[in-house]
Amino acid sequence: MFDVNNLDFLNDTNPLVVLMCGITGSGKTTFARQLEEKGFIRLSIDEEIWANNGRYGIDYPVEMYGQLSQTAELKLREQLLHLLKERRNVVIDFSFWQREKRLLYKKLIEDAGGSWKLIYLKVHPDELRKRLLLRSERFDANASFKITEELLTSYLNGFEEPQNEGEIVIEA
Repeated sequence: MFDVNNLDFLNDTNPLVVLMCGITGSGKTTFARQLEEKGFIRLSIDEEIWANNGRYGIDYPVEMYGQLSQTAELKLREQLLHLLKERRNVVIDFSFWQREKRLLYKKLIEDAGGSWKLIYLKVHPDELRKRLLLRSERFDANASFKITEELLTSYLNGFEEPQNEGEIVIEA
């Protein structure tokens, strides 16, 4: 799918933070895990919620997801700052679907002495549907709830595609 070995920024001298950006099912976690194998620390909201609260709609009510997501993000943001102080490389396995959130994290990283790369995994909606269908057969932190056609449509409509933000676009 992706080969992170072809990315020249892996030799950056500053602590590097890779911001994963894309719609659910675009391959962010797969890409982030490849960076993890290269020594990056991976931060994931989905896995943080899963580890601390369990399964969506089973161990906690569906209505709590928004609050749990915010709490997990704040915890991971603090962890990010700590890792940057330690001069560690980090990959943030979030969707970064809002431009405002991307800008916030870029500033946070720069203010902490790090550098960033924004990786946008651009995938055609038909391919997303195929991937999400396969993913729905798993039951783990990254597939903890089914992405319906209605939910995917809302994600596609709400996604703010990066443009002129220093993004590296990988089409898959």
